[in-house]
Amino acid sequence: MSGAAEGVGAELAALWARLLAEPQLQIAAALAAMALVALWAALAARRAGLASAALSAEIAALAVAARGLGAGQQQLAGGLRHVSEAQGAAQARMAESMERRLEEVQRRMGDTLHGSASRTARALGELQTRLEAIDRAQTNIERLSGDVLGLQDILANKQARGAFGEIQLLDIVSKALPPDGWSAQATLADGRRVDCLIHAPWPPGPIAVDAKFPLEAYEALVAAEGEREKREAARAFAASVRKHVRDIAERYVVPGETADGALMFLPSEAVYAELHARHGEVVREGFALRVWIVSPTTLMATLTTLRAVMKDARMAAQAGAMRRELGLLHKDVERLMTRVGRLDTHFEQARRDVEEIRVSAEKAGARALRLEAADFGEQPQADAGVAAPRSHGANGAQSDAGGEASPANGAGAGAAPRPTPSGAPSAAPENAAPGA
Repeated sequence: MSGAAEGVGAELAALWARLLAEPQLQIAAALAAMALVALWAALAARRAGLASAALSAEIAALAVAARGLGAGQQQLAGGLRHVSEAQGAAQARMAESMERRLEEVQRRMGDTLHGSASRTARALGELQTRLEAIDRAQTNIERLSGDVLGLQDILANKQARGAFGEIQLLDIVSKALPPDGWSAQATLADGRRVDCLIHAPWPPGPIAVDAKFPLEAYEALVAAEGEREKREAARAFAASVRKHVRDIAERYVVPGETADGALMFLPSEAVYAELHARHGEVVREGFALRVWIVSPTTLMATLTTLRAVMKDARMAAQAGAMRRELGLLHKDVERLMTRVGRLDTHFEQARRDVEEIRVSAEKAGARALRLEAADFGEQPQADAGVAAPRSHGANGAQSDAGGEASPANGAGAGAAPRPTPSGAPSAAPENAAPGA
């Protein structure tokens, strides 16, 4: 009996452990716990020497409880199936929802990746374009650096620097003046050569332009640091410019050959600005020597003014010739009008002659028509009517039966032909009327 009870206890313990593994079976576990407590109580009562009748009653009660426990277990199994089915359906719905969400996430991720790829490709294209622009700019910078180095080499040599200033001077002059308005490397009467000679009219006359570039003195002035060094560099710069001004005034201002002033061309605007900003005494000395210091900008303005002056001088020089030509043109027009008047007179005389010829032709045609009609029966009367007026004079015009005028009898023998406007004799007189 005790072995059976222990076996039942073991089964209940196993059932209890299995029921505890699933949270949905807590009610069954509670019932199993109650049954186990009852069984243990029965065993304890038996061990305590209770009566068999009471034990049997308890066993019967335990059987009833076991049957109730079985029924509850069956109900619990049905509930578990229902819960399992509901849980399976919920898991299926959850899986379907998860699949839909995964597809949506995948689609969005694909769109995002595609957009990111497009933006990345566009950004890379723009970056490539900018890199190409940077490469071109780098190439230009390298070329410009080479040009700057070449310019530094040119400016370092005095002879090359002088050629640079002369080339810049001639370029500005060629753009501002006509080709016949200036000369490069012109030779004066004393054999000296000037960089450029502007052929301005008198006054003021040809103007000499010489290019000067005091670069060393200006660089020393810019590089000076201390006050004493700056003063010394400024004095050296002013002395260099002053020497150039005096040389130009002495060499290129020739009375009677050039104007009473000359131009000194500084190829650098910076040197020109420094000279006018801090060395006004040198500029005033140039004014006194009639040497005008100009930069590329002021030279262009000066040449523009000179071009207008040269144009006015040329127009003034041509004014006399234009007046003479206008006088000759007026005489030609008067002569033409006279000849046109004579030609009009000739045309009028010719028109009158043509009109008379037309009248004579009409008369001759009328006579021919009468002769063709052979109207000879009435001819003596017509002749008699015509013959009477002929006695008025040897040169008088006669009227025939048709009323047309004809020359007098014997007019062909004594009358002279009428001259035409051209001087040739006119046509022969018309035939006399029949029977005259």
